[in-house]
Amino acid sequence: MIRKLASITRAIVPSLLLLSVGLITTAQSQSPPDIRVNNYLSSDQVQKGRRVQGVVEMDIPSGFHVHSNKPLEKFLIATELTIEAPKGVIVSRITYPRAVVKNLKFSKNRVAVYEGKATMRFSVTVPANYNGDSADLRGKLRYQSCNDELCFRPENRDFNFSLKVAK
Repeated sequence: MIRKLASITRAIVPSLLLLSVGLITTAQSQSPPDIRVNNYLSSDQVQKGRRVQGVVEMDIPSGFHVHSNKPLEKFLIATELTIEAPKGVIVSRITYPRAVVKNLKFSKNRVAVYEGKATMRFSVTVPANYNGDSADLRGKLRYQSCNDELCFRPENRDFNFSLKVAK
């Protein structure tokens, strides 16, 4: 009886170890991608009455995507960039990249996504009568990343832009 139990244990333990390694590997492969977000202005200084260009870039790893700013299905989370500026400073409408429309396993319908590098642009105008010597802007990027089979929780990224204002 003891020999039989020892034999069964020797057979089961390696199987359990393989199963646990498989589960860990599956869990790790289901982690959201590391999407890098870079933000910058075309200049760190602007004269009153002039404008600078702002850029926010998403670097999306291969095999992943984020939904576009205009997803084709109502239940999908749109990529959305918002920029808050001090009173008097004007931020233009944000332009988003052109989406790639494709078929994915998780949807019966086609979806509009960004892959690789997605660049959003806007301009910042400091009026001639602006009273400050700097303008700090706050940006917020909301997006949902997915692979071909599943989507991860929506994420929010906050960042800042600093702009010196010359006379």
